[in-house]
Amino acid sequence: MRKGYWIGRVDVSDDDAYQKYIAANAAPFAAFGARFLVRGGAFETREGTSRSRNVVIEFPNLEAAQACYDSEDYQAAKAFREPAAICDLIIVEGYDG
Repeated sequence: MRKGYWIGRVDVSDDDAYQKYIAANAAPFAAFGARFLVRGGAFETREGTSRSRNVVIEFPNLEAAQACYDSEDYQAAKAFREPAAICDLIIVEGYDG
């Protein structure tokens, strides 16, 4: 079964409020088997545009990635992020090549 991924690009405008989001998203991520592959870190924009922070989160499958986003617990966490950051997020199925 193919894994599912969240790929996020984020510009944080309020670090204190964003820390509340990070604390609140831990429970839903654990519940849906999420594992961070990229969480911030140095990067270089080679093409297109970028944001100041990049995140890649792996889930056991696409359905778990989607269910985590739709969960009541993640939506409650997301409410902390929305006023504190601009986020581009996609949920994508992995490739088994």
